[in-house]
Amino acid sequence: MKNLISSFTFVLMAALVFPSCVAKRKYVAAMDEAARQREYNAALSNRINQQEDSIAHLMGNVSALGNANEATANELNMSKEQVAAQQKRLMELQRLINQQRENTEALRKRIADALVNFNASQLTVSIKNGKVYVSMQESLLFPSGSAVVNPAGKEALAKVAGVLNTTNDINVDIEGHTDSIPIHNKMYSDNWSLSTARATSIAHVLMDDYHVPPARLIASGRSEYDPVATNSTEEGRARNRRTEIILEPKLDELMDVIRSTNTTALDGHK
Repeated sequence: MKNLISSFTFVLMAALVFPSCVAKRKYVAAMDEAARQREYNAALSNRINQQEDSIAHLMGNVSALGNANEATANELNMSKEQVAAQQKRLMELQRLINQQRENTEALRKRIADALVNFNASQLTVSIKNGKVYVSMQESLLFPSGSAVVNPAGKEALAKVAGVLNTTNDINVDIEGHTDSIPIHNKMYSDNWSLSTARATSIAHVLMDDYHVPPARLIASGRSEYDPVATNSTEEGRARNRRTEIILEPKLDELMDVIRSTNTTALDGHK
């Protein structure tokens, strides 16, 4: 009987203790699971924050890229405008160059027509370096070794002055030239003096006799240093003894465009 009671007591105590142990294990397991969930949630939250930071950084890059693209587009548009403006200036420059050539050729023809009755051996009319050259030989203009213009020379100069007085947009350079044989007389000590005196005499004829405005005239002597032929023959020396009236339509408008084009090109490289 006593043994039976002891056995019953053990079974009863085991029945009471066993559920208690089971419940404790479940509780511990639940706590462990909760801890793992908290760690997972914390890790997930950290990843989400990192992703948000990445997205914010990416959006910042996209915004910066958009601004850069906009700036590039503005710069390209500005460059296109500058190129278009430069092309317009170049077209205007080409137009003025063509116009200058036409004006120079028209001037040459007018001078040649005015001097048509003079002998080709005494004068020539040509275009060189964009200018009209009226080259008059010594035999037409002066006695040998003199700077006094003779009647035939004055007649030729009257024809030239008639063209000059119909327009104000022509620059006039007068250059005296000699051969290489030295001169020395009471009037002129050397060829420089003679060539300069001849150019000055022609300027005075144009001013005093034919009323060409003196402000338009430049007179200079080149002596023997700009020959057009050899000085070793009489024929060559005769060609070198000449006076040239060099006519050039004014380039003011053309030079303005050139300066504008050069200034724009320099600004574009700054």
